[in-house]
Amino acid sequence: MTRVLVIAPSWVGDAVLAQPLFRRLHERHTGLTLDVLAPPWTHALFARMPEINTTLTSPFAHGELALARRYRLARELAKQHYDQAIVLPNSLKSALVPFLARIPLRTGFVGEARWGLLNDARCLDKTALPLMVERFAALAETADEDLQRPLPRAQLQVDAAQRAATLARLGLAPARPVAVLCPGAEYGPAKRWPPPYFAELAQRFDRAGYDVWIAGSPHDAAIGDEINRLSGNLCVNLCGKSTLAEAIDLVSGAAVVVSNDSGLMHIAAALNRPLIALFGSSSPAFTPPASPHARIVRLELPCSPCFERVCPLGHFNCMLQMHPDQVWREIDFAKMPST
Repeated sequence: MTRVLVIAPSWVGDAVLAQPLFRRLHERHTGLTLDVLAPPWTHALFARMPEINTTLTSPFAHGELALARRYRLARELAKQHYDQAIVLPNSLKSALVPFLARIPLRTGFVGEARWGLLNDARCLDKTALPLMVERFAALAETADEDLQRPLPRAQLQVDAAQRAATLARLGLAPARPVAVLCPGAEYGPAKRWPPPYFAELAQRFDRAGYDVWIAGSPHDAAIGDEINRLSGNLCVNLCGKSTLAEAIDLVSGAAVVVSNDSGLMHIAAALNRPLIALFGSSSPAFTPPASPHARIVRLELPCSPCFERVCPLGHFNCMLQMHPDQVWREIDFAKMPST
């Protein structure tokens, strides 16, 4: 029996994009035991992936070395006798624990002078593997094998009873189809469509016969309040009122999701929800929503994508010039699959 440990990404969206890797590993190894080492805020997401046996907690803050604690964690992991570790983040620190745990095969892409820590270090060909999901999945293959296409799709599990319990706890009993708006983006404001545009969209959804929920983290609560106020209080702002697990339940029942490029965008794609994905400073050529029901809206501006947290030119045209009319035209109610 093969035992593999994956050092998972810290971003929720990147964690969703790792699931095709997990599925490919199971295709390659019969009877595989697959564990992930991940920060606590992603555990609820990995709990929805049946490929994972156990999600272990990575307790380290961003940028924290904490060498003594990494050594103690490595000693505990050594007791599990893993055959391989696959390191998805590119930092040197993320490769330390598998090295200290003496996991025999340590796989990952070259980055931050990790040659001594990884003994299966791969040189990334960005042309051959333009998508992040492809780069992750390629690490399931041996160094001399090509990526197997088509990739398995990310598919998060949702239990109907659990979803009903989430709705009951939040006091939600929708009598109409639900449109979920996701106005947040943890990376920075350059990825966020303006609140007045989301508010106008909410008004259009209401007139079309839809309830409107706003989903996001506690950091998005003020934005959610602004959208609701500008819409004329037509929305239910759930930002910060639901856990990540509950947000997955909420999105799973949506008739349509409109989202910035964010973790919730990738969650909606993995739940097979009709999705309008809004791209400004980032690129769908690198991290698109992997779903046949996703439509991408972006402006082909010369300055976009810049991949900056804040617009470096100060005008924010990549989002300000993406008007609600353009987004609304992408919504095709007649083709929305049932929940």
